Amino acid sequence: MYHPFSCFLLGGYILCICLPITLFVGTASQHLGYSCRPSSSTYALNSTYRANLNSLLSVLYSNGTRESGFYSSVAGGRDASDTAVYGLFMCRGDVSTSVCRGCVSNASATVLQQCPNQTSATIWYDYCTLRYSDRPIYGRADQSFVVLNLLDNRNDSQPDMFMLSVRKTLDQVATLVVGDQSSDKKFATQEASFTASESIYSLAQCRPDLSDLDCQTCLASAIQQLQSCCYSALGARSITPDCNIRYETFRFYNSTAASAPPRAPSPIPPPPPTSSTSPGNKGNSSSKLIITIVVLVIGVILFIAIFCFVRIKREKKSITTAQTKVDESGISTEAFSQYNFATIQVITNNFSPESKIGEGGYGFVYKGKLPSGQEVAVKRLSKSSRQGGQEFKNEVGVVAKLQHRNLVRLLGFCSEDKEKILIYEFVPNKSLDYFLFDTEKKHLLNWSRRYKIIEGIARGLLYLHEDSRLRIIHRDLKASNVLLDEDMNPKIADFGLAKIFGADQTQGNTSRVVGTYGYMSPEYAMHGKFSVKSDVFSFGVLLLEIITGKKNSNFSETSGADDLLSYAWKHWRDGTPLGIVDPVLGESYTRNEVIQCIHIGLLCVQEDVNERPTITKVVLMLNSHSVTRSPPLQPGFFFSGRSEMKPKWLESDQSTSKSMPLSINEVSITELDPR
Repeated sequence: MYHPFSCFLLGGYILCICLPITLFVGTASQHLGYSCRPSSSTYALNSTYRANLNSLLSVLYSNGTRESGFYSSVAGGRDASDTAVYGLFMCRGDVSTSVCRGCVSNASATVLQQCPNQTSATIWYDYCTLRYSDRPIYGRADQSFVVLNLLDNRNDSQPDMFMLSVRKTLDQVATLVVGDQSSDKKFATQEASFTASESIYSLAQCRPDLSDLDCQTCLASAIQQLQSCCYSALGARSITPDCNIRYETFRFYNSTAASAPPRAPSPIPPPPPTSSTSPGNKGNSSSKLIITIVVLVIGVILFIAIFCFVRIKREKKSITTAQTKVDESGISTEAFSQYNFATIQVITNNFSPESKIGEGGYGFVYKGKLPSGQEVAVKRLSKSSRQGGQEFKNEVGVVAKLQHRNLVRLLGFCSEDKEKILIYEFVPNKSLDYFLFDTEKKHLLNWSRRYKIIEGIARGLLYLHEDSRLRIIHRDLKASNVLLDEDMNPKIADFGLAKIFGADQTQGNTSRVVGTYGYMSPEYAMHGKFSVKSDVFSFGVLLLEIITGKKNSNFSETSGADDLLSYAWKHWRDGTPLGIVDPVLGESYTRNEVIQCIHIGLLCVQEDVNERPTITKVVLMLNSHSVTRSPPLQPGFFFSGRSEMKPKWLESDQSTSKSMPLSINEVSITELDPR
């Protein structure tokens, strides 16, 4: 049984899902819900707009017997003072013309009762949808994102396998809707076997006036809604002003046009049949019927009221519980989805060059917009990558649970055939290296802004190392992997090389060293040993880059230093630490604060792992000037072109040891070692 009643506010609309009380139950089209725009303009009952609306609804009803099951019209608008009303109806593709006309008649009457003075409204019945607005709607996709979801309360005993079959069937029926060019109806049904005794029946439909792209986008979003709201339900449907999609475990549609359902009864009930009984008997029968009907109506009203009260209490409790889980663990599995490839093609305009915003050795990054309107960064991995599909899914499953304001949030992924795609939140201000190493743009990074970036990166690492449920070693922290949001707050990106440690594990090693030249700690570069202190070393390099505005991997200095670390150490040893400060900062910085940061940076890049501070200690030192800091020792070596200092892996295969930097939304995935 479908949920009988639920009202909520969505996208600026008051959306009600209700089961209307009807005294004449038959094969009539069931009223599913309606949507009014409280924020839109309203009209008076005696206004020209209402007169035009009445005229429009009459025209729509008159055209209810069209074979296409679709009609659009406009009433009024003949002069500047005459407000036009635009409207349309769409009947389900498998119903007869008489059923269609009856449904349009019911919808025309009911919508005026539910939305008595709003200039825009939509009403849904099982067999038809009717819309009107004070703005043109023909051929235009609806941007309100109003979604009506209905589901069966019963669940399948094998939810994972069942939903996999459902998703496959819905994808197929959605493809059929767009693919059938021989019909003027964007309508299709599909049947698939789940078990020997159980089948899945599906139906999908779009407004015929919409483009294939708009139709495909709408259906993809509707399928995603069903996956989110109705997991394991034996039946569900998602309905929008532009399209609808539904699945059940019974055949709910007509397989042929000849088997259309019985004609819907007229909105006006027929008169009672004549009888040869006496007038007294007629009166008694009528009284009994009236009493029965009144009792039934009161019973139904009480049932709906109790149901709504219980459901609202449960929803409030579940929202509170979910919020508590997020607060305690810092991990939320909400808003993480698996997208099909067709949806990704739509939101990136089929990976058009105009949508591309970055590239690297891993593949390309595109800017897209989800059906909800949220802007995202879509990262399409190169098909030549040797990374396995299951390993890819495991990786994104872990990264999806990392929720922190200083980490780029992963929203979803796509894995179909050889396609591996990541969907990230879009970060508008590109990456740190885009500003820090550009002679013109680095002026935008004053000292207070740089200090805020340093603190934010440290807090992000602290979450990865200590505060998240899993201990994560990033292994590729660098300026191009730090993105900046609209307020220039830093967000650590690119977890492709990340390693997951157990609660008691402190270090690991690998025979295949991967990472970025210039940021690797000595023990990792030479021996493949890595730990949280490896990330601390990379953080120290990055901190010194932020202070100096100089890039370590492309260091050029006439002071005799071979690299950035030697350069910073030389000035520290000679008592001139402020000599390394980026000249564009001038005198607009706090002297003690800068010296403190240089001190912390040099502590982080010490060669001895045990001498480096933990990221917890780093955050403490950044936030307190009273914390005792030991004198730094000489930094670990860096590969600065001297071949005798390079390990063999770097000499023999530099291509696999470098992650190519991006200037925007760089969230690159490089090959992962099996865990």
